[in-house]
Amino acid sequence: MKKYFYVITVQYLGYRFHGWQKQPNVKTLHLMVDRTLNFVLDGKYFKSLSSGRTDAMVSAECAAFELFLEEPLEDPDAFLSLFNYNLPQDIRAITIREVDAKFNIINHSKIKEYLYLFTYGEKCHPFCAPIMTTILDDLDIDLMKQGAKLFEGAHYFKSYCFKPTDHGIYNREIITCELVENTIYTANYFPEKTYILRVRGKGFMRNQIRLMMGTLIDLGRGKLSLDTIKQSLEQDCFIKMTYIAPASGLILNSIEFS
Repeated sequence: MKKYFYVITVQYLGYRFHGWQKQPNVKTLHLMVDRTLNFVLDGKYFKSLSSGRTDAMVSAECAAFELFLEEPLEDPDAFLSLFNYNLPQDIRAITIREVDAKFNIINHSKIKEYLYLFTYGEKCHPFCAPIMTTILDDLDIDLMKQGAKLFEGAHYFKSYCFKPTDHGIYNREIITCELVENTIYTANYFPEKTYILRVRGKGFMRNQIRLMMGTLIDLGRGKLSLDTIKQSLEQDCFIKMTYIAPASGLILNSIEFS
């Protein structure tokens, strides 16, 4: 039987979800997406497959999943509107496009960009909590900017993988890693200054961005040095980084398929 393939991009606020992947007895993004698809497709066969998993409380500006159908969509734009109408308010579908059978959303070469939004030095309005991490200690932002640049390029990232094994692939390349003042997200209840860690690369390991962010926070606190970060990226080096930054500050910003 011929099948039809579509890529749908979505945005979501991850704060009330236990990540993307379906799990028993908890509310996940994939569960809500599939429930909605089942309703709008009126029980017809479908399968959905994500380009990657996000952890509990992680949000996305542009995530993507592939939709497999046995019948073509007569009007993809109308389908997208109906899909949006029935999705919960913290999930929104952005685009839909048809792809061929050769496209594989998991194995297809792609570049992902993550943002980590944070501030420091003061207790923030509770409304900040879903997308921003607040560090109450003082931070040396200039030193953290230097530390972020050390992650750029090809390095050995075993120190930045949650529970690494002896068989993982830890030689990875990060295209961009920079810490900048936030000008993307604004609200009248935000503190005066907020910051973003921006990271782009082809593939990331479990909790890698949050471990990198946690390491930069410890650098800014004076708990470790630039030399420690340099050493942690040397071939076959493993230094257990103890601080994993909270998930709620992490945002999947974009996915680029080649």
